[in-house]
Amino acid sequence: MAGYGVANERLRVLEELEREIGASLQSAGTVILELSKEKAGERLLERQAAQFSAAVQKVEAELSAQIRYLTQVATGQPHEGSSYAAQKATQLALNRVDYVRQRLGELASACEAASEP
Repeated sequence: MAGYGVANERLRVLEELEREIGASLQSAGTVILELSKEKAGERLLERQAAQFSAAVQKVEAELSAQIRYLTQVATGQPHEGSSYAAQKATQLALNRVDYVRQRLGELASACEAASEP
């Protein structure tokens, strides 16, 4: 169940990124609108451009972190909140136990057959 917490947190971060992208687009729109005026407000332009730049940097950094996380998940490397690797190892071990059990049964049958007159 811990995996759901990690997934919910990842989704929350992506929703926050979506809001941040919307805010950056709004800042860019304000800059474009201000530039279309005959006498643009330099302070407003600088403030909106700085907000846009900060938002883009934040989005870029968080998206890079999300991509790194997804790369770890896709390559099968152990990561926080995943039990896939442990489940796979357990299943493989159980398969080996079944195979050994089968081979021991065959060996026991062969020994019994050889000891009978």
